[in-house]
Amino acid sequence: MRVYWRKVRWGQNLILSDEEGHEQEVGGFRETKRGIDALAKTFGYDPSRSRKGFQTIEEAKAFVEAFRPWELYGAQDITVESEVMPALDSASADTTVAPE
Repeated sequence: MRVYWRKVRWGQNLILSDEEGHEQEVGGFRETKRGIDALAKTFGYDPSRSRKGFQTIEEAKAFVEAFRPWELYGAQDITVESEVMPALDSASADTTVAPE
């Protein structure tokens, strides 16, 4: 299993990926006019897992990673990869082939 950050339109999502390539978003942050908002996913309601107004991306990422949200899915002893993956664009996600 792997855990890594992936770029999205307004920030980045923390992704858990299994051996078959299935991905699960387990957290993320987005940049707003008032700062950076961060969220670590949970199965229940826990408002302490989200916070607004971070000044830096590094602070927001550290906040999310501190909750180790990938452990909710049984992934233990995993380190978040340092490289940020590029955003998925709709053209590369489409696997259908148009007839000639």
